[in-house]
Amino acid sequence: MAATLLIIWMSPLKIRFKAFKIHSFHVVVSRVGLASLVPKMAPNRTRLRYSIAVFIAVCLPIVATAFPTPAAGRRRAPASAEIRAIYLTGAMAGSLHGRLLAGKWRALGGNAVVFDIKDWDGDVSFNSPQPLAHPNPYTYIRNLPAWVGWLHAHGLYAIARIALFKDARLAQAHPELAVHTAQGGIWLDRGHSVWLDPSLPAVQNYDLGLAAEAARAGADEIQFDYVRFPVGGDQKTCRFRYQNLNPRLRRTGVISEFLHHARKTLHPYGVYISIDVFGITAWARPADVLATGQDITALAHQADIICPMIYPSHFFHHFDHLANPADEPGLLIHDALARFNQRVRNTPAVIRPWLQAFAWHTPIFSPGYIETQVATARSLHAKGFMLWNAENRYVPAERAMRAMAATPGKYFRGGFPYPLPRMTAENAPRRGADRME
Repeated sequence: MAATLLIIWMSPLKIRFKAFKIHSFHVVVSRVGLASLVPKMAPNRTRLRYSIAVFIAVCLPIVATAFPTPAAGRRRAPASAEIRAIYLTGAMAGSLHGRLLAGKWRALGGNAVVFDIKDWDGDVSFNSPQPLAHPNPYTYIRNLPAWVGWLHAHGLYAIARIALFKDARLAQAHPELAVHTAQGGIWLDRGHSVWLDPSLPAVQNYDLGLAAEAARAGADEIQFDYVRFPVGGDQKTCRFRYQNLNPRLRRTGVISEFLHHARKTLHPYGVYISIDVFGITAWARPADVLATGQDITALAHQADIICPMIYPSHFFHHFDHLANPADEPGLLIHDALARFNQRVRNTPAVIRPWLQAFAWHTPIFSPGYIETQVATARSLHAKGFMLWNAENRYVPAERAMRAMAATPGKYFRGGFPYPLPRMTAENAPRRGADRME
């Protein structure tokens, strides 16, 4: 590319071209060349100056976007920093209620928020210029950099979550990107088309484009969910692009290659990459690994943070000799994290689990249930925790956090990637300002 730019610079009056390519961005400059933009009757020296000025005005902004740079205002914390987070949907993140939840979490001792850029339904939370994004008439986060800046200003580490290959809207709007059957039809998962083909470059580039937008907006970490193949439905009938190109390649190879590409794309922005993985992959049963494509050891060489979803209520009865794992959160999480630690032992990745902050399949859910999970995770050297509640109802979690903060050392050691600001009338959340302008 440097040679191309040098030619343009040295021959501004003669070069004629239609487009040049920088990092996959095609830029149409002129159909007849830069000289056509310069007055024909001007002296040669004047025409040269005009040509140079046109080049600077047209090309340099493009070149600037071709080379990622870390966003201003981001404080680079180590990947091993202890993160204590709650999850917010895109709709919640863009509302006053969401900011109140985030502010309260910080006041109780939390230091991070995970928020949706795109969930599995396919709706993008902000107005992305990508053609596949399709503008959402109900844009939740109107100004993504302002939202991330608000989190930082209020002492919170920002984690942008993207549901990758489960994308109902895109699978239905663009069936050519969906998983197909051997006969060429659309493959259905429980009667619905909700899965994209993870091996399609167009699918991967779309998700990485959204991730890059979040990175440029200042997010500290990009978190990939549904970074796997579908495991429901009739697995014998689904077909993927990679099977035609390289029949010997396995699902694990597709996912590892995608994350390698993601690492090369996103790390120059100064962000970390975290991935959500099934809790059951800790046991590394061949059927689970081959079906999901989640080989934890291989993925730990590409991702910075492995985030196992260890929700006790999601494990079936008598799993790992536990009558009902949902009623034994400490034992289940201890065993799972011990196994995950073994999987990543010789890799640069760290473990930060998702823990259960919702009542399901157990009568004993309470603030104490959350406390048990957090204490167990800390005893297994997890680098913090994230609490999941799909409805963003965190009253039990807030009560648990208040109790845990009163017992330093048992549940977390503390620490904040962003300093706690002094609350003033200017930066306090206000009613009526429910969207970031």
